[in-house]
Amino acid sequence: MKLKLFFVTKFFVFLLLVCFKSYAEDLKSKKNIITIGSNNAIVKIKIFSSFTCPHCATFHNKVVPEIKKKYVDSGKVQLIFIDFPLDQAAFNASKILHCLGEKKRINFMDLIYENQSEWTGGSNIEDINKNLKKIVKNLGISSISFDKCLIDQDISDKILNGRIEASRKYTINSTPTVIINEEKLDGSANFKNIKKKIDKII
Repeated sequence: MKLKLFFVTKFFVFLLLVCFKSYAEDLKSKKNIITIGSNNAIVKIKIFSSFTCPHCATFHNKVVPEIKKKYVDSGKVQLIFIDFPLDQAAFNASKILHCLGEKKRINFMDLIYENQSEWTGGSNIEDINKNLKKIVKNLGISSISFDKCLIDQDISDKILNGRIEASRKYTINSTPTVIINEEKLDGSANFKNIKKKIDKII
């Protein structure tokens, strides 16, 4: 009886440890997600984009505000922004994004997309990095922190692994790619098409 009780107790402790590890990993994962809107929203929209993609800038600057005004503010939609860098400059910008505190990330995305033509205008990656430094300086990232962020292997791995997983799961061939409640949006990623999809769900 004692042996059985010992085994049951040991197994219970093992389950607790497994559950705690899973919970901790889930929390870590959620901290890396950039969202706007309620977690309880009936519609979840994942947006895979690259910071150097002109179409992504147009989507972020023009379409996102419309979705936010009509659906996010009312609690019907949650927007989930996911990195899908297409080149080294976009990859670097993504790394800086994830070095920022959660409250500053949306502001960073707004600045990056609003000023895309300016910071991507460098003739080489060094010039582009200098332009990025000027932007993030206003968000509290020093030159030293910037350089450390670019060589942070954990952040790099997280972004690249996420890109690989997204390619496998959603067959992403271009950006922006919009996934609405786990279904890939067909056609152009404009407000009209997205609105049709949302209205069918809600």
